[in-house]
Amino acid sequence: MSRPGLEHAVTAPSEGTPPPTAAERRAEPAAEDRTPADETAAPAPEAAGPDAPEAVDQDTADAAGEAAAGAEGAEKAGELSEAEAELAAQRELRARIEQRKAEKAGSIEAGTKLSGTAADLLAAVRAVESGEKSGTAFFDSPPRTGGGTPAASAPRGPAPAAAEPVRPRVAESARAPVATAPETVTAVRTLLTEGGAPEALAPQVADALGEQAADSLREDPWRLLSVPGVRPEQADGFARALLGAECGPDDERRTSALVTWQLERAALQGHTALELSAVRGALAERSVPDPEEALQQSIADGAVLVFQDGIEEEATEAEEPGQPAVPVLLGLDRYALAEESLADGLARLAKTGADARWEAAEPTELVHAVAASGLVAHTGGEAARAEPVALAEAAGALGLRAVVAVHSENGRRRLGPGAVTVSGLLSGAHGPGRDGEGAFALDLLVVLDAPQLDVESAAMLVESMPDGSRLVLSGDPGVLCSAGAGRVFADVLAARVCPQIASRTPDPGPIGELVSGIGIGELTQVEAPGKEVVIVPVRDAGEAVHRTVQLVADSVPRAIGVPPEQTQVITVGHGGSAGTRALNTALKQRLNPGQGRFGGFDPGDRVAYAPALGRTLPGTVVSADAEGLHIDCEGTPVVVPQERVESAVRHGWALTAHQAAGMRWPAAVVVLPGDAAQGLSRPWVYTAFSRGERHLSVVHGVDQALPRAVAEIASQDRTTRLRTLLEGLLAATP
Repeated sequence: MSRPGLEHAVTAPSEGTPPPTAAERRAEPAAEDRTPADETAAPAPEAAGPDAPEAVDQDTADAAGEAAAGAEGAEKAGELSEAEAELAAQRELRARIEQRKAEKAGSIEAGTKLSGTAADLLAAVRAVESGEKSGTAFFDSPPRTGGGTPAASAPRGPAPAAAEPVRPRVAESARAPVATAPETVTAVRTLLTEGGAPEALAPQVADALGEQAADSLREDPWRLLSVPGVRPEQADGFARALLGAECGPDDERRTSALVTWQLERAALQGHTALELSAVRGALAERSVPDPEEALQQSIADGAVLVFQDGIEEEATEAEEPGQPAVPVLLGLDRYALAEESLADGLARLAKTGADARWEAAEPTELVHAVAASGLVAHTGGEAARAEPVALAEAAGALGLRAVVAVHSENGRRRLGPGAVTVSGLLSGAHGPGRDGEGAFALDLLVVLDAPQLDVESAAMLVESMPDGSRLVLSGDPGVLCSAGAGRVFADVLAARVCPQIASRTPDPGPIGELVSGIGIGELTQVEAPGKEVVIVPVRDAGEAVHRTVQLVADSVPRAIGVPPEQTQVITVGHGGSAGTRALNTALKQRLNPGQGRFGGFDPGDRVAYAPALGRTLPGTVVSADAEGLHIDCEGTPVVVPQERVESAVRHGWALTAHQAAGMRWPAAVVVLPGDAAQGLSRPWVYTAFSRGERHLSVVHGVDQALPRAVAEIASQDRTTRLRTLLEGLLAATP
């Protein structure tokens, strides 16, 4: 079967080994059967919509962190009255953000109470959506310049107070999160049983809803949707069991929960906001009798916020007949706060003037950029990472305090003990610590793997940067975006509000040549005399699993000299006949057979631990006791409480590309079975193929879908506000 571009790259190390017989393929472990608990806990791809190719892997990344995702960040409190239209909520939000920056204390109001009838709200929204009126018509005061954001932030002191995290982050050196009180979990478990829901959800519900989780859930059964992975039909069934005849599709508790769930679901796919029309349509699909009224009520109750950025720039065109109006967006408070704060912080850094101390450094393009601006973007592949690292070394030679941060412990290990992880820097486990006012005690922060920054982590980083310091965001724009919400690095690049330095250092060798071609949409044939790149054609998923095990256990160690523990398998999703579940089952059976006496795990098992959404820590099981499961995460001991093991720990011989982003191994085996075709895109292929340092094997069963994805599916759009906010705060540079 012809596979243009790759089929002649090299021959497999396992050439000469006969393909498995039909009996052998039938004997290979298939994907594990899904239980009712799995159906509840595992998100389905149904809501992916136009982002389906990326969303498939995004959802699988979320599944690994289901139990670690917390409840919504800021506590909803208080209401405002006499707002004239839903767009006024935008002004109120920005005022609260300024107050948050000034005070850094107290609870944050989650929204605004709107007065007036539903007709007033809907008329305003529809007039803007249709272009009949510009958004400025609904403001009772002159609009702010620059995308609806204040043109200048309030004066800032020497450093900000310690950032208040939207979602708690766990340091690598710390133990896993402390389990919720046993009595709370027990009460929730009893209620779940009464409502016919899986008892296994009890720890997650207790984490999400707090000490009064059982009472809260009985009062509002649809709050079950606040647990990641629970679907509306499951929450509806739970509510019917508890409420009986009182349960109806137009129940305000249900509609409010559905609006929030839809936006949270979108966040799992990377969006920080959604167009109002998309949310309205999703409500109609969920049998909400009056979606418009439901949206009005959710906005009035402060469950969601309304935005229309860029009004001033596009108002004139929107007023002309036939011109599209500026879209009205809906978003959750947590992401709105993070994105607005991040935009203000980046603007503050970008406005920082020249620093004469850099004049003594060896003049390079990157040094000149950092000397002139407090915010610099640097792009390039794996080899280009040496440039910002050299910049940090130059800063140290000048007597400046410089820190290099990476996405994962894997990346930190590859750079050496001087590097830190982003999560470790934020928590204080790594890095120079903070000064008396809560700012990082540093002059230069270099963030590698910048595409892996989600909007919340980025906001926390930038809020902690002291005045006068420099921030360099460095990364490969071709890889997948963060598993969390936002596309921070891509938005900064697109806004062009700071110096951008593109590295000219190419990645070496056949793997570098192959990946460079993928980056520009070409799947090229490469020469690999040392078997650096190997293509293994397969006919079906059973053969894909068989060949993968053979490569990891036999062929790669023998031909390349890389042992199984240093070879990482990467596939498109967790489910399917050759997803991570099926591959991990087969790899465990071959490499570390056992009965799984520690909650399904044995000492020596490779695992992937997800302490929070978007973070994956590869590790090895050491032991288990009353405290929980003991894991060695690349030299850092971690204890995962028993209640969290099932949802936060998976076998880790095989990962998804989102989980593997920001990490590299001596060898990588990328598995592309036939049912993976819909999950492929250029960023996915680029990310997966670039995870191996010395060797890449591609178990190839998707025929023409691979070159087509590389050539045609350049990226997966995410709806975010950061670019518009930045452009409003800073004049675009050429």
